[in-house]
Amino acid sequence: MRFPAPLTEGRLLRRYKRFLADVELADGAVVTAHCANPGAMLGLVVPGRPVLLSAAANPARKLAWSWEMVEADLPGGPQWVGINTLRPNALVAEGFREGTLPALRGATALKPEVRYARASRVDFLADGPDGPCHVEVKNCHMMRRAGLAEFPDCTAARSARHMDDLAGVVRAGGRAMVIVVVQMRAERFDVAGDIDPAFAAAFRRARAAGVETRAYACRLSPEEVALAHEIPIVTAP
Repeated sequence: MRFPAPLTEGRLLRRYKRFLADVELADGAVVTAHCANPGAMLGLVVPGRPVLLSAAANPARKLAWSWEMVEADLPGGPQWVGINTLRPNALVAEGFREGTLPALRGATALKPEVRYARASRVDFLADGPDGPCHVEVKNCHMMRRAGLAEFPDCTAARSARHMDDLAGVVRAGGRAMVIVVVQMRAERFDVAGDIDPAFAAAFRRARAAGVETRAYACRLSPEEVALAHEIPIVTAP
């Protein structure tokens, strides 16, 4: 996914009220950017770190900037990390359209935001020769050990419910899948059971029920964010 224009670099001053971040641009101007990320963003909100912002396409929007990436000092060395939680769904949709996402190879249609279960919406309903598949997309941007991406970075009760709902789809004879989009370089993925034991248990239940799980690392630069390659999920049964 190429950005309409190269991202603008700045320095993070602070993130506050979850969805706001003050950033100092190269010319010294201080702007407030929208932070499309409700999570804790552990290790990513260190003042002074380089960040990349995108300019709003709508000149009338209240906040003219969106925070896209931060150069985080992670185990294994600094790297750009995508923090915009709106990007993973767009990347999955792009991979479907271009036929470059192995997890959805063979799908002929991809419908977003479909209601299912009692009170849930699945990110996508994929359709193809083998019938429909409920596809839930999770954004991952936490790394506490070199090469190991983890989710979640805070309590994720809604995500845990999604896992159980997907398991219900499979038990009813359907097909369901979780795609974890890791917005950084990583070698493997695991659930962060110490942060949210309930989600970790729900993730394991879903896999045991037959929910398919895939994880993909990303390639990031000021010009683009793109799915790079699949990485193994090392979560124990």
